[in-house]
Amino acid sequence: MRHSILILSLSVLGLTVSLTAQERPDRRPEAGPPPQGEPRGERGPGGGGRGPGGPQEEDVKLLAEHDRNEDGWLNAKERAEAREALKEKRDGAGAQGRQGGRRGPGNGNFPPASAGPKISPEEVESYPDAPLYDAETLRTIFLTFPNEDWEEELQEFKATDVEVPATMVVDGKSYSGVGVSFRGASSYFRIPAGHKRSFNLSLDLVDKGQRLYGHKSLNLLNGNGDPSLMSTVLYSQLAREHIAAPKANFVKVVVNGEYWGVYVNVEQFDKVFTKDNYGASSGTRWKVPGSPRGDGGLAYDGEELAPYKTRYDMKSNDGTKEWEALVELCKVLNETPLEKLEEKLAPLLAIDETLWFLAYDVVLGNSDGYWTRASDYYLFRDKDDVFHTIPHDMNEAFREGHRGNSGAELDPLIGLDDARKPLRSRLLKVPALRERYLGFVREIAEKQLAWDEFGAKVNQYRKLIEEAVKEDTRKLASYEAFQKATITDDTAGEHGPEGSLQRFVEERREYLLNYEAPEE
Repeated sequence: MRHSILILSLSVLGLTVSLTAQERPDRRPEAGPPPQGEPRGERGPGGGGRGPGGPQEEDVKLLAEHDRNEDGWLNAKERAEAREALKEKRDGAGAQGRQGGRRGPGNGNFPPASAGPKISPEEVESYPDAPLYDAETLRTIFLTFPNEDWEEELQEFKATDVEVPATMVVDGKSYSGVGVSFRGASSYFRIPAGHKRSFNLSLDLVDKGQRLYGHKSLNLLNGNGDPSLMSTVLYSQLAREHIAAPKANFVKVVVNGEYWGVYVNVEQFDKVFTKDNYGASSGTRWKVPGSPRGDGGLAYDGEELAPYKTRYDMKSNDGTKEWEALVELCKVLNETPLEKLEEKLAPLLAIDETLWFLAYDVVLGNSDGYWTRASDYYLFRDKDDVFHTIPHDMNEAFREGHRGNSGAELDPLIGLDDARKPLRSRLLKVPALRERYLGFVREIAEKQLAWDEFGAKVNQYRKLIEEAVKEDTRKLASYEAFQKATITDDTAGEHGPEGSLQRFVEERREYLLNYEAPEE
């Protein structure tokens, strides 16, 4: 195994990245439009619309006004003016702003944070020949900002169109003018200043052609709510055996010379992703943002485009034709008689891929997924006009009883009466599709959740990141919680300790292999 540590060192040059609406990593809140019809769902009122501020809610626009030299990003002087203007705006509104401000709510219960050890690029090994998302490689990413108050600056620019420039060092190579911003909703707002918060990095903020191993955007996630830090990496590896899913691995991050801990490096859903997985970069991409009332399940809400634009965040080709194709998919999915549904849907939707997508979503207990919130996934309409469903938020899987999730005994046929989740309530009522789906569920349980192989992978990753987690002074869960979650010793209990990956995987597999679907 290669202990390849990615230390990201960003050195901010007073630059700020501004991506286009199509390519810019999402930094919008977990909120949304008023409900469209009667709320329905598996989790309380969860089937209806979202609260104020949906996926199309605009960030505070500062770039155009303060970009004095019109180079597409804000230098140190321009950012200082923008910060002052932002402060005046928020003070005038009588609040710090929902996403910005000097202090986030930070209402989570986390271990105390302290300064991490100092690390320089010369002290770490380089891995120039390893792929960026090689799961056996633990790189170190160095970020260097020119100002000491970089964290406060990133916090103030959250929910704006401004990114803060830094210098990044990876594998001994320096990348200047990299745009940095905080990302996330609950994984940001619940985290106090000084603790590990997730980053978006834009390699092309200043130099539009700059790439890191072919990629122009990085998502560095803090693993909030996942003491193992492995959920996303494991989910991705399992799902990628049958469907397209973002690649993921572990990295170490160093900011201004100080170690900030282990992050999960997740592939961006962009043209590179679609080309690698579908053979072409052309097509239309949507993100279905998460919220407790996500309601992005492909329900049909009439021919008007407005209800769809509040639920689905188009990342490319923002044209009427593409939106109308999405509406047509929803209409066919929801209004076609069941006996004709597979035939009518086949030209529009990759049905087998969707059944695998639904199977992984439930088998792995993804409590932020389609089955529970009808959100947190991607849609891609390829060059042949076929839609594909793709996992997005994978860090809240493999857990017992989380957020109402019934854990190991979660019924694979849950949600069959939920009209706001028609990929389940419509597709799985077609006998042939239901049988195929249950076959996929059983295959995942039987072949991919067998503990000999799955446990070996957990053990491999624990050895890879254990010391780095132990040294992390800003982590969101204790080192003891990490050990408990990743233990692979049967002496701790019949299926490992409560809350461990082993407990969930072994009990989930046992339940699914003994599951008998009710007769129709």
